[in-house]
Amino acid sequence: MAEFEDRLAGARQPILILGGTRWNEAAVRSVQRFAERFELPVATSYRRGPLFDASHPCYAGDLGLGPNPKLIARVKQSDLPILLGGRLGEIPSQGFTLFEIPGPRADLVHIHASAEEFGRLYQARLFIHATPIAFAAALDALRPRPPIRWRGQAGEANKDFVDWTETATPQPGAVNLGAIMVWLRGNVPPDTILCNGAGNYASWIHRFYRFRRLGSHIAPTSASMGYGVPAAVAMQRLHPESLVLSVNGDGDFLMNGQEFATAVQYDLPIIVIVCDNASYGTIRMHQEREYPGRICATDLRNPDFASYARAFGGFGATVERTEDFPAAFEAARATRRPAIIHLKIATDAITPSTTLTQITERALAQAR
Repeated sequence: MAEFEDRLAGARQPILILGGTRWNEAAVRSVQRFAERFELPVATSYRRGPLFDASHPCYAGDLGLGPNPKLIARVKQSDLPILLGGRLGEIPSQGFTLFEIPGPRADLVHIHASAEEFGRLYQARLFIHATPIAFAAALDALRPRPPIRWRGQAGEANKDFVDWTETATPQPGAVNLGAIMVWLRGNVPPDTILCNGAGNYASWIHRFYRFRRLGSHIAPTSASMGYGVPAAVAMQRLHPESLVLSVNGDGDFLMNGQEFATAVQYDLPIIVIVCDNASYGTIRMHQEREYPGRICATDLRNPDFASYARAFGGFGATVERTEDFPAAFEAARATRRPAIIHLKIATDAITPSTTLTQITERALAQAR
């Protein structure tokens, strides 16, 4: 810890990256106090957004799917990246491009609960063998040594985050999933638990929804489709007083959608959002990028998901325009029954920042 304190005192562009497991509420609070005292920019690793309140002025954003290019640049420019609890695998490292392997040029500090993790991918300048809970407790004793050379950088990083996430990007079709995520973050309680599986639809969650509390995002880091509905069933059973959302792609939902019957059986008022773009969108995106125009087995002929909900005894609503979502959502909450909201999304709407058409056109241009 003394060496860590010395390295921090000599840094000019530090950034703290939170990830992994073995956290609790006390550790989250200690890290937040540490960030405030030292005026540190704080990023979260892939699907670890709840480790730091997204409304906090030190928050710099999420190193997950479709991250802010300014955040990526900030991490690459950092002379003291501090990785607390995580591993920086393929997705948070952006395809292993954030740091040089095996020896980053920056003074990487890696704190992890497992000694076997040290040096497996990155040779850090300082390894600290500790759980996030133990390390966070030790942080309470640290005080910044004036002057803080990086003063103002946390505010700049937070502004970059807000600018990147504040407003939904334009999308093809009448339903804009980004606008729906923006509406949800302003209209659900901070202790809402959001569950999801795998698919491109999740990139709108990562960019536009903002997690506020520990344990408020339950999602796989292993690209497991079909995770969202059974996870929501479990979370609603564990936290009966909390609002529990399950956000799913259409192909994703069809992997385990029958677990909606379990929610009905046990009177669990989860709200399931099915983002129906009539496609296995992620696979279709890869097809268009690598073999433009050569589509194979990614089109889906879907059921009426609202009728599916009603067939099980739940509430069902279909949304074909963005502006109709708030009323459908409030109606679902009012029933206090398991609910499915069926969003009709254009197939061309593949990520917040690009479309399938644009991906295909780029791939064809490169092939020429």
